[in-house]
Amino acid sequence: MKKSVQKNKKSSESLESLRERVRKTIRLLKRAYPDAKCSLNHSNAFELLVATILSAQCTDERVNIVTADLFRKYQKPEDYLAVSPRELEKDIQSTGFFRNKTKSLQGTAKVLSETYGGRVPDTMDQLLELPGVARKTANVVLGNAFGVKAGIVVDTHVSRISHRLGLSAETTADKIEQDLIQLVPKRDWVIFPHLLIAHGRKICRARNPACDQCVIEKYCPSSFLKTGVMPGN
Repeated sequence: MKKSVQKNKKSSESLESLRERVRKTIRLLKRAYPDAKCSLNHSNAFELLVATILSAQCTDERVNIVTADLFRKYQKPEDYLAVSPRELEKDIQSTGFFRNKTKSLQGTAKVLSETYGGRVPDTMDQLLELPGVARKTANVVLGNAFGVKAGIVVDTHVSRISHRLGLSAETTADKIEQDLIQLVPKRDWVIFPHLLIAHGRKICRARNPACDQCVIEKYCPSSFLKTGVMPGN
């Protein structure tokens, strides 16, 4: 795996140098975004699991609007099984892909009810057995509901900024995660994606990132101020 990280750097930056750059980057981002945290509203592990399933191909803002009513109507796994698929589809329709998400929610609710006594399991292997749950969702739940550092959440912001920082050249979330696991101190595995998401929304946007306002610009090989080429354009 070390080879994967090394190859995405145009320079001959060593693995230890890359890790030190990541540590310095994290320190600066923590100062810039002291309130960075999971942006999906939830009060327990089950609500977070539901919200994360709904967040696929949907903004967190939209999910929070939907779950404000959803969590009042459905408070435990059995509640999702007590309604028809059509009723649940209507309740979550605005999040997109609502038919597939309904199957995932009701399938997950069934497993939780029948296998785990209605509770959300707290291991990666058990979570990955739930319908509609992949590593990203499992990492979100483990890290933010249970404080378990099993991996690093990779979403579009994390993927984009990891590429720009030269932390990974991989194109799939699972492979990017494996590169990041080598570089990010384990103590920061949960907060790291929240920091990148906050930075991605405010500064390091997909198009026309504000490199001149970036607190980590000096550690970014893709900066417009260094290359003269605007990232994302």
